[in-house]
Amino acid sequence: MEGARPAHPDDIEHVVKLAEQLRDELVPMRGGELWAATLAASEPLADHYAAAAAGPDSALVVGTIDDVVVGYGTARIDVLRDGTRLAVIAEVFVEVEARAVGVGEALLDALCTWCDAQRCDGIDAVALPGHRAAKNFFEAHGFTARLLTMHAKRR
Repeated sequence: MEGARPAHPDDIEHVVKLAEQLRDELVPMRGGELWAATLAASEPLADHYAAAAAGPDSALVVGTIDDVVVGYGTARIDVLRDGTRLAVIAEVFVEVEARAVGVGEALLDALCTWCDAQRCDGIDAVALPGHRAAKNFFEAHGFTARLLTMHAKRR
């Protein structure tokens, strides 16, 4: 059975391996290199994810099938200039072999529940422009695009 739960310290090593798979998948996509340089988790990854799991303004959840970790998701809270609490779901990743069985939905539900418990006024989620599956996934769960970032490569 698929599910999601807050990450435990023992999960961090596996989350790092999943995060490396996420990078391998996204970097070749349109916008992937800049995502890796600007928005992807910072090195060392183990420290980044341990902090996300422990932080009061961040969350790290793992997705499971029969208690085996096959995915993860992260969220953080940004407080805007006007005091609005905006949650940002920065990463949702499920191993290729475990996709389309409900793990991603369980991760998103767990992250949204955490965001609601933190009294966030809204939730953003990040998807690359060429990653149609990610866009469709978030749209199927009530998310809509609110900003497109345009980029011109100069060299």
